[in-house]
Amino acid sequence: MKAIFNTSLCSALGLIFLSQAGWARDKVPDYPTRPIRIVVPYTPGGITDVITRIFAQEVSKSLNQNILVDNRPGANSILGAEIVAKANPDGYTLVSVIAAHAANQTLYPQLPFDTVKSYSPVSLLVTAPLIVCANNSLPAKDAKELVALAKSKPGVLTFASSGIGAAAHLTTELLMLTTGIKMIHVPYKGTAPALQDLIGGQIQVMMDTPSSMLIQVRAGKIKALGMASEKRIQAAPDVPTLTETGVPVVGGTWVGWLAPAGTDPRRINTLSDQIQSIGKRQDIRDKMIQMGNDPIAGSPKAFDEFLRAEVLKWGQVIKQAGVHIDS
Repeated sequence: MKAIFNTSLCSALGLIFLSQAGWARDKVPDYPTRPIRIVVPYTPGGITDVITRIFAQEVSKSLNQNILVDNRPGANSILGAEIVAKANPDGYTLVSVIAAHAANQTLYPQLPFDTVKSYSPVSLLVTAPLIVCANNSLPAKDAKELVALAKSKPGVLTFASSGIGAAAHLTTELLMLTTGIKMIHVPYKGTAPALQDLIGGQIQVMMDTPSSMLIQVRAGKIKALGMASEKRIQAAPDVPTLTETGVPVVGGTWVGWLAPAGTDPRRINTLSDQIQSIGKRQDIRDKMIQMGNDPIAGSPKAFDEFLRAEVLKWGQVIKQAGVHIDS
């Protein structure tokens, strides 16, 4: 009887020990205990930087920990992305990326990292459609008339972008592939100089985010021809979608956060949960919508699936359009 009791006691103690060990493994570790750095691979003041700082400030308040935004522009976002790909996967170094990050996988055959496999997705923050705009002197009042004009003058009209491989560039390439038109690409080092030449008439057409273009549209300096979105956006309800004007093209950019591959999923979830909660707040939603963005914060899995789909989508456009980094 004594032996039976001891055996039962040992078994019970063993179960308690295993339960405690399991609890220890499942317990979320203290995080964060020091400042988090978010690398923005673009210059300060751009839309990626602005959105990153808005969310970083709110996540910082929620976690009661400083979040430092570190701008590291260069090489079409590759410089900043590489820093994070090679960083310690401890949840204290992140990178804020956009659609160009997905395109780089195809655009640059010798990347020092894999745009998907080298990272642990945290969350998508926002998506943003692109708006097609034109110089006021261009005789086209919508996208359908732009296509007709471009077909009558193949290879004559010019379109600007913020750089080769940017969402603005590739969405315009998608527009040309879809409609069979040909315009000449003039890449710039950023949206601002490209927009200035669009206003000045050196360039006829340009796609970019509503936050960059609508101020000039409302000032009467350029005209909007259509939005590359599935439905009209609240920031510009008077601008029809490209599909409405007979040009079935949807494309845009987005902002999302990645951590180095191998980062503890519990730390990833801590960050993602905060981002999702913040993204649902009405004040944040209103701010994003006013900028022409769609607040769409989601789970790490959802962002992983989204990023993989973006790599595939823009990879196909790059290949079909014959886009090269030196073009």
